[in-house]
Parts: sequence; C-alpha cells; structure tokens
Amino acid sequence: MALSDVALCARALVMIGVNPIASFAEETVEAEVAGMLYPALRDGMLAAYPWRFAARGKWLSRRVSQDSEDETAPDGMHEFALPGDFIRLLALESEASALPEFELRKGIVACDSNRAYLRYVGRMAEASFPVWFDMALIARLAAEFCLPLTESTSRAEYLHKRADDLFHQARLADAQQSTPRRIEDFPLLEARG
Repeated sequence: MALSDVALCARALVMIGVNPIASFAEETVEAEVAGMLYPALRDGMLAAYPWRFAARGKWLSRRVSQDSEDETAPDGMHEFALPGDFIRLLALESEASALPEFELRKGIVACDSNRAYLRYVGRMAEASFPVWFDMALIARLAAEFCLPLTESTSRAEYLHKRADDLFHQARLADAQQSTPRRIEDFPLLEARG
C-alpha cells in the first residue's frame, strides 16, 4: 500500500466522516488533531507487539564519559546507548550470556557485560509498513481522532472495537511471516518419551 503518515491520517479521518487532510501544516482542526496524536499513536502501535517487520538488531555502542574513560553505572554495570529508532526491547544478548543482567533506563541500557547485542522494535518509514499494519493503524487513528473531532462516544466505542479486531488480525498476519520456533529441551516433552 505504501502510505505516508499524512495518507494514513487522511484515511482515518474519512472513516469518521470528516474532511481528510493533505498536510499536517494545514490550518484546520483535523490537521491539528492528527499532527498532535499521530506520532504517539504510531509508536504505541509499534510498541504494543513484537512485530517481525519492525524487528532490528545491532551491537550497541558503549557510552564513554567526558574524559574518554569508560563510564559505568553506580552498580558496576556498563552503559550502552540505545539506537535513535528504538521503540521496544525484544532481547539483549552478550558474548558471555544469552541472558545478561540489564536495566533499561532513559536513552541507555545498563548491562553487566562489556558488549551487548540488542534485538528491538524500531521506528521505520510508514511506506515500509505492511498492509495489515496499515489497516490496524488506520483503525486505531480513527478511534482516537473520533472523540475530539465528532464528540460521538458511541461511534468512538465502535471504532475502538474495530481497531482491537484489526490489531488482532495484524498480529496473526505478522506471526505467520516466519517459521515458528521449535520447542527443544522441554521437560514435559521428554517425559512423554
């Protein structure tokens, strides 16, 4: 579908029966509401599920102090800068352990390892969203835009239910985009013989 942020919002506005927008810079109530709510709603949808299409991975850069020495957190953990497109942590691995001790803090992750590999959901260009995510996001936008623009609580409730249904369908579609992980070394399977 390859829709832009404005096109996604325009479709959501049409769903609630108001005029679509051509730009967030328009001097209309619709553009103001869409411009204020869209970024948080998009990021919230991306953070709400470990979407395969938005999954990324990278070795993190260790933070250093102003005098070029390694900076460590007070509890002895090393601090690593999070990527600028970071939305949700999926896993953190180190060279020594698949499950290192870590703590997510504002803009950083503190880890008990010297190196850390982050698997995460990242912000991406709207044109890269798959169609099932577009549909779920449009429905969520319509549900959230409805009350401030139409003051219709019954329509907003209906749109929230529709958004929840489309979100569930999008999750199912995303889950089918790769081979399921095989269950290995599970005690109940071993007990069955």
